[in-house]
Amino acid sequence: MGKLKSLLLQVLAKVPKGLWVLVVVMSVLGVFYLPDYLNPEPEPPAVHTKTPDVDVDPAAEAEKVVIGFSMDTLLEERWLKDRDLFKEEVEKLGAVVDVMAANGDDALQIVQAETLISRGVDLLVVVPHNAEAMAMIVHKAHAAGIKVLAYDRLIRNASVDMYISFDNEEVGELQAQAITALVPRGKYAYIGGAETDNNALLLKKGVFNVLQPFIERGDITVVYDQWTEDWETAKARDNIKAALDANGNDIDAVIAANDATANEVILELAARGLAGRVPVAGQDADLTAAKRIVEGTQTMTVYKPIHSMAEAAAAIAVKMARNQPVTSNRMMSNGQLGVPSLLLTPIAVNRQTMDDTIIADGFHLRSEVYGTE
Repeated sequence: MGKLKSLLLQVLAKVPKGLWVLVVVMSVLGVFYLPDYLNPEPEPPAVHTKTPDVDVDPAAEAEKVVIGFSMDTLLEERWLKDRDLFKEEVEKLGAVVDVMAANGDDALQIVQAETLISRGVDLLVVVPHNAEAMAMIVHKAHAAGIKVLAYDRLIRNASVDMYISFDNEEVGELQAQAITALVPRGKYAYIGGAETDNNALLLKKGVFNVLQPFIERGDITVVYDQWTEDWETAKARDNIKAALDANGNDIDAVIAANDATANEVILELAARGLAGRVPVAGQDADLTAAKRIVEGTQTMTVYKPIHSMAEAAAAIAVKMARNQPVTSNRMMSNGQLGVPSLLLTPIAVNRQTMDDTIIADGFHLRSEVYGTE
């Protein structure tokens, strides 16, 4: 207070005497001004206000999860659909998806999966290129406290937490049932998928479940049976060439492990004037396959409603990330243990059922399949 009085006297000493009266009056009226730093006032107590919740639910935000999606490839039409549908369904549930695709490179997929783990995703979903190689990723994810959901293809010899797919053994059975109904006797060629893919093993098992009684009766002879390394279409083409060359083009039916390999079979048959004369089965319901079925060069495909699987997988993934219980309908052995699994039902499709299945579901547009508006 004494310091303030001294300062005030210094100011007044510089004021002309004629203005003293005015200064005194202003002081009396309480309007004499001092700068803030000379007349500090105590700061008011801090007031903490809460922003009203409008559209944001803090509880929901706190529970928001990130799903890591490690994919074998995006080079095939089918997997582009899986990625887009899965991402869409996960986002509907308030979570987000971090997608990485290795395009058939085992080493790259392992690195990408490790990257997703290092980013701290809440759950890792894996479509393995190599069912055995990805076992190490399951171990690493678990070491980081992250659960693993195998999507469509089972990871072998690892403690996978959950598996979702279609019944791939049944897929193979549907293929063989369709072809044996048309060709109950004759020479068959089987063009398999990648031996490193557990689904390819299951597909083949299903095919031969149906073929074996015909083989034992001597009605069917499998004159060619070969895997397609890494699902590479060029190798599928090499396989069918070898089959036809070894049998002087005398093959009565071909069962291919998917529509991409079936496409190579049909291209080679066409080059030899045999397209449309030799029944060919595929699976995946690719648009190219649907077109070939309509034109008569492919006999059938197996439709796996991917939207149904993406929707179910998204619900399972988000629940697992939140440590909520999930439902399975089968236990599938992966060589190490029984993995809780949800297996969906595949659908055989031919020219007669095309409109009621693939097109009715909107999987492909009628104009795309038939080439009409």
